[in-house]
Amino acid sequence: MSKKVEDIFNFTATSDDCIKCGKCIPVCTIHQVNPDETTSPRGFIDLLGAYQRGHLELDKNAKDIFESCFLCTNCVDVCPNSLATDMVIEEVRADIADKFGIAWFKKGFFFLLRHRKIMDIVMKMGFMFKTCALAQDDKDRGLRSRFSLPMVKKGRLLPSMAKVSFLNSYPEEIPAPIQEKKNQRIALFIGCLANYNYTGIGDSLVDILKELNIDIFIPKDQLCCGAPAYFTGDVSSVEYMTKKNIEYFESFMDDCDAMLIPEATCSAMVKHDWQVFFKNHDMPEWEARAKKVAEKIHMATAWLDDNTELQQILKDKGKKFDEAVTYHDPCHARKVQGIYKQPRNLLAPNYPMVEMSDPNRCCGFGGVTMQTEKFHFAEAAGKPKAAMIRETKAHYVSAECSACRMQLSEAMNNAEVETIFKNPLELISEALKD
Repeated sequence: MSKKVEDIFNFTATSDDCIKCGKCIPVCTIHQVNPDETTSPRGFIDLLGAYQRGHLELDKNAKDIFESCFLCTNCVDVCPNSLATDMVIEEVRADIADKFGIAWFKKGFFFLLRHRKIMDIVMKMGFMFKTCALAQDDKDRGLRSRFSLPMVKKGRLLPSMAKVSFLNSYPEEIPAPIQEKKNQRIALFIGCLANYNYTGIGDSLVDILKELNIDIFIPKDQLCCGAPAYFTGDVSSVEYMTKKNIEYFESFMDDCDAMLIPEATCSAMVKHDWQVFFKNHDMPEWEARAKKVAEKIHMATAWLDDNTELQQILKDKGKKFDEAVTYHDPCHARKVQGIYKQPRNLLAPNYPMVEMSDPNRCCGFGGVTMQTEKFHFAEAAGKPKAAMIRETKAHYVSAECSACRMQLSEAMNNAEVETIFKNPLELISEALKD
């Protein structure tokens, strides 16, 4: 075990606190698709305790087990002792990365996330040459790979690429349509998938804020929140991106009323996991700075519902649609941030809402490793969600998370479910159009 993690994080204490009640097992995403005691929350915790006591070698078998967790936090949600199983697994993955290294294609991906300008160039080239390696899907959900790549297998559905990223599509300052004595000023943190692939999310949020007569600030030097690297154990990339972002946010946050993030994973990472990361790696100054920044960080629909008249505007002026919407709760929204009512509150005035049998069940995205080396688990986890969506007969499925969008689009395509995925902000914006 790496010295830093061993000193700061006590896996044995977590293992000793587990009462082995088994409440976590029925809700565990990996156990649902791979029913083995070792790949269950209490199995993970027990093995981690043995690892710290020196009774378990961190070999390839242990690596495979610890990388099989989806980090969905379902176990944390039901645990009578509130044991942070996801947190201990995130930390042991740093040890895995130290011992086994990180695959070259992941290193390349994290390098791009650390360097926005280079990522812009790569994504622009990807847009220009995408048809060479990718074919447009007939349901317009994305692009299918023509051949196998290190990160994706042949036939895999990938999100399409935008000609121009969201951050490069707008000026940094967008004044409210009507300038009053003092309008609210809101900063936007867009997230990588919404920036380069699902750009309609950011466009919709801009339109909504204009309707609310709010001044918009789009900080152009923002980097990735660090979640992909964090869930993979790339500590150096996480530290670099979080510190750069915090320093940048501090330069303008006092002049903003809030920073909105239209992505559940990014929002949870910035608002919650940054502090956890710095605490676990003994950086109290940065933990305090992350906590201060987090005071103004909000998931977009939560802030819009809690702090504006948007719901009433939608009731009074919004177009009414016959197409039903079913809402999927992203793990990092409902379980990590307690957000699930607000997006429904904003959709209900204009769309018939129909609930899935289990809207809280993880879609099975699971992070970079799950989407590449262990994609068979992600595919298995996506099948029941696609079946639930089919059963609702809804025209749209919605979730404020582009990772869920990517995963559910693949699952629905494989199951030939015709339902269309839209971020709630896209549906809300559509209801506000004349």
